[in-house]
Amino acid sequence: MITVNLFSEKPGEVNKFLSHFYNTNLELNTALKWNKQYANPVEMAEIIGTYIDNIDNYSLNMWISLDKDIYLHVTEHNADDIIKYLYERFPY
Repeated sequence: MITVNLFSEKPGEVNKFLSHFYNTNLELNTALKWNKQYANPVEMAEIIGTYIDNIDNYSLNMWISLDKDIYLHVTEHNADDIIKYLYERFPY
C-alpha cells in the first residue's frame, strides 16, 4: 500500500494544510490525521514538496509508506532524496 499520512496534535492543522494544497476547503476541521493511497507513487512528490516548502507554517508530521508496514518520516533533511527515489524506483 503506497500512502501519504499526515498527523497533527493541533485541531484544524490538517484541514488548513490540505485546503491550501488542494485550493479548496475540505472541511476536516477536527481531523488530526489524514491519509491517501496513490496508484502512481510519483504523484506523491507534489504533496511532499508542498509540505516541505511550507513546513514552518503548519504543525504537521508527514509519513509515507512505499512498502507494506514500512514508514518513512518526511523531513527537511530527506525530502529531496525521497522525491528522487520515487522517480528512480517508479519511472512510469
